[in-house]
Amino acid sequence: MPDRGVQRSHQRCITRDCSCGAGCNVIERLAVSSTRPTLSGLSLKLHNELDETLAARIAALCAEGWALWDKFDEEVRARHFHPFVGADYDVVADVLLRYRRPGLRFLEWGAATGVITIMADLLGFDAYGIELDPQLVAMARNLAAKFDSRARFVAGSFMPSGYEWRSSGGDNRIGTLGVGPSAYRELGYGLDDFDIVWGYPWDGEQELMLDLMNRYGHSDAILLLNHVTDGVIAYRGGRKIESPPAPRSSLSP
Repeated sequence: MPDRGVQRSHQRCITRDCSCGAGCNVIERLAVSSTRPTLSGLSLKLHNELDETLAARIAALCAEGWALWDKFDEEVRARHFHPFVGADYDVVADVLLRYRRPGLRFLEWGAATGVITIMADLLGFDAYGIELDPQLVAMARNLAAKFDSRARFVAGSFMPSGYEWRSSGGDNRIGTLGVGPSAYRELGYGLDDFDIVWGYPWDGEQELMLDLMNRYGHSDAILLLNHVTDGVIAYRGGRKIESPPAPRSSLSP
């Protein structure tokens, strides 16, 4: 596992005529610091809020997630574009602990290997993940089984059936989100059944995600958008909101 702060070269399609990046010959390579915490560092941050056993499980989950990401990066992303980029699980844990309440239903758009959805489940959320790539869905299900997680994963699109994106600027491409059958029927819930929705917008995709949530989500639901450079920003009803304060035993160093 690379050291904390290692610079990785991530790919992003910049061809105006490309809708999803797949098969595109023109890509921009940008360096993004993974800033992954060490296993012991994450354990110490979680220990203040969780019992020792649960904190250790989540730390082990994150370590396993980075190992899966490294393998996927070498075997898949090194050969062709794929929008999956490993998250900063330290940041994710901090945010999820801030929103942790009994009985909340959590949905992750683009769940990839499932680490964040599984983390949400271990923290007490009723957690679900939607992922377009069947290979990643299989990995997420295997990871959930390994950690005795009840998190559920479905292959498909997180856009409801019949949804059509109409950008305010006239650019109706859907970026890296891809096209596929809507996953909500198999999931057994509509988007308006979820209290917390987590998404990862690449450049130009935030407006679509906000529109999707405003049109199909519950009015009181919170959309958490995890940006590559700006961290996690919370929205309700299409407007930015302040995140709850960190628990009394802060996760900050």
